[in-house]
Amino acid sequence: MAETLKKGSRVTGAAREKLSADLKKKYEQGQSIRALAQQTGRSYGFVHRMLTESGVQLRGRGGATRGKGKTKTATNKG
Repeated sequence: MAETLKKGSRVTGAAREKLSADLKKKYEQGQSIRALAQQTGRSYGFVHRMLTESGVQLRGRGGATRGKGKTKTATNKG
């Protein structure tokens, strides 16, 4: 999958099945959707859709989530 796909080109038939299997394999080996999108030259949404169509169990968020772990303590004034 070293080659990138032409932007906006339709991926159908055997090429779609091969790409789907390749994306599934790499995702299950631990690569992120963003990394796969960059490698293929396709959008995050395209890769996400290909993975869900192939029946992959998607992982939860890996990065920092907004607000999680940041607790503000209330200060009493007066």
